Amino acid sequence: MIFTEEVRLPVVAVDQFGHYDPTVVTDDILVLEDGNPQQVRSVRHVPANVLIVLDTGGEISGLGGMSKRTRLTADVAKELVKYLHQGDWVSVMQFNNKVELLQPWTTDREATQKILKTKVSSGKRNVFSDALLAAAQQVKDRPEGSRHVVLITDGVDGAGVRTERAKAIKQLLAARATVHIISYTQYVLQKKENRKSDVSVGQRPVSQDPISATDPTLPPGVTRSPVFGVSIRFDPALRRLRKAYEADVKKGEQTLNALADETGGTIFLPKTSDEMLSEANKVAREIGSEYVVTYRPTRPLALAAPNEYRKVEVASRRVGLSLRSRRGYVASPAPEE
Repeated sequence: MIFTEEVRLPVVAVDQFGHYDPTVVTDDILVLEDGNPQQVRSVRHVPANVLIVLDTGGEISGLGGMSKRTRLTADVAKELVKYLHQGDWVSVMQFNNKVELLQPWTTDREATQKILKTKVSSGKRNVFSDALLAAAQQVKDRPEGSRHVVLITDGVDGAGVRTERAKAIKQLLAARATVHIISYTQYVLQKKENRKSDVSVGQRPVSQDPISATDPTLPPGVTRSPVFGVSIRFDPALRRLRKAYEADVKKGEQTLNALADETGGTIFLPKTSDEMLSEANKVAREIGSEYVVTYRPTRPLALAAPNEYRKVEVASRRVGLSLRSRRGYVASPAPEE
C-alpha cells in the first residue's frame, strides 16, 4: 500500500458576524491531531467534488402528506447544481428499490440538470444504507479534502436493504467526505401535525343520523334537531404504518445529525417545500466557501494500524474567526470485506 504523507482537511471559516471569511491564511489555523499540534502547510480553495444522493423510495400514499416527494427531491437537487461554482465536479445517484448512478462525474451542469429533469424516478422501497455504501465507493477516489456528499433523504431504511447501517456509515466516514444533509425528517413530521385527525367532535350532519333520516312520524322535509357526537375514521393498518414510519424518521434524523457532525458538514431541517428549495442554496454556499487545509502528520501514516482513527481539532489563532472541520479521520482503512 502506498501512503501519501499529507492530510487534507476541509475547513469552513466564518467571521464574528457569521459570514464566510475569504481571507484565511496558514497562520490563522491551529490543527491538533490526537492532541499534538501539526504544521499547516497550505490553505486554499479547490474545485469541489459533489455527489448528490437522491432518496426517491418509500413515497407512501394515504399518509395525509406524511411522505417524501420525488419531484420535490429532484427540484432541490436542481437548485443545488444551479448554485455550485463553475468548475465543480458533480455526480448524481438515486436510491429506491436499488441504488442507481444517474450521472458519472462531470463539470457539465447542463447535462446534470437534464438528468435531474428526465431520469429521476421513484420506487416503493428505501435502501438508505445501501446508498451510503455506494456513496463511499463513488467519492473515495476523488481528490481528498474536496469530497462532498449531499443527501436529500429522511434517513429511513425499508425492507430489502442489504447493508448493515453501521457498516455503511463506517465506510462513508473512511472515505473522508464532508456530508451535507437536506433532511425530510421535519418536513414529514410537520405534515403529520397538519393533517386532519382521525377523530372529530361536533355536530353530525342529519343525513348521518339513522333515526331522524328515516323517522316516518315526521312530515315530509322535516327532521329532528341536529345531533352532536363523535365521528371516528379508523384504519388500524394505516395507523400502524404511520406510527412505524414516524419512529423510523426520528431514528433517521439521529443518524443524519451524527453524520453531519462527525464529518464537519451541515444538516438542514426544513418544514415546507419552499424551505427545502432554499436550503439547496445554503448547501452550495457552504461547499463553495470551504478551504482545503493540508499538513504532514508528525506521526507517519505508514505507521497507522488498520482502521486506526485519529482525532482532529481545528482552532483559530485569529480573534473573531471561527473554524469548523471533521472530528477525525481513518488513517489506514482496512480492506473491504
